[in-house]
Amino acid sequence: MTRHLSRRVFRRLSDSQGNTLLEAAIITPLLLLVTFAVIDFGALFYVNLALQNGVSQATRYGVTGNVMPGLTLEDSIMTAMRQSTPTLTLDDSAFVFSHLTPGGTVWIGGTAAPGDIERVTVNYNWQIMTPFISPFFTNGQINFSVQSSMKTESKFQ
Repeated sequence: MTRHLSRRVFRRLSDSQGNTLLEAAIITPLLLLVTFAVIDFGALFYVNLALQNGVSQATRYGVTGNVMPGLTLEDSIMTAMRQSTPTLTLDDSAFVFSHLTPGGTVWIGGTAAPGDIERVTVNYNWQIMTPFISPFFTNGQINFSVQSSMKTESKFQ
């Protein structure tokens, strides 16, 4: 009887019927975490590149002195930035304009005059999507600060 019982216990312990379900229960959350982390970091790289390209395009527009009809120079630069980054929502408060006069050493707030160096800075907060990754960042956000500086044309058109 004990021999028969030990054979049944051994057979039951060696049965692998539920192992697949257990392995899937362990691996699936890890796989999902890695997948969403890759998506999050891909989005971070996209946001960074989009902001860098957009601020560069906005500064290029600003140094010409061209103004869109019915807008100020600052509003025109912000509009150029928003057109270069259509998938991001940028508030007016995200923009900082400053300029450096020829021979100057201190950046002065506001847009540049002809011959000055124009600097456009954009600050943008991106919300992390993955709940397991967001606690590693302050408020679950990453703050991007991008800027571009160029010398304005000597004579605005």
